[in-house]
Amino acid sequence: MEVVKVIEVIATSTNSFSDAAANAVKEASKSIKNIQSVYVKEMNAKVENDSITSYAVNAKVSFLVNNSDNS
Repeated sequence: MEVVKVIEVIATSTNSFSDAAANAVKEASKSIKNIQSVYVKEMNAKVENDSITSYAVNAKVSFLVNNSDNS
């Protein structure tokens, strides 16, 4: 039986929401293997002097959990 686990992360970028989502996956993959998908739950941006200075996403990262008992 396959088990999929989900964690929620917040990631940022100075370039775009797309880059922020990619950063979420990149950082999560440093400690999690078998990432299957990312779901962007929320997006927000920081504004200074009438310009966007950073983009942020709240994302759910799903990954397959290895179960060694099913070998």
